[in-house]
Amino acid sequence: MPARNSNPPVCRNCGGFSSVSITTGARHRDGSRVLLRVVCRACNDTGHPAPTAALSARR
Repeated sequence: MPARNSNPPVCRNCGGFSSVSITTGARHRDGSRVLLRVVCRACNDTGHPAPTAALSARR
């Protein structure tokens, strides 16, 4: 019996890094950086692609 793959597929749009923080170059009054959090819209911040209807019907 073949072993099941325990690692789910990775989103091809973000490569599994579903959220990143980007610095704007500005600073807050306390000296910390102003960051923008950006999430992958293709996988909805999960890092894994959503199952398609054909794959979910097969299981």
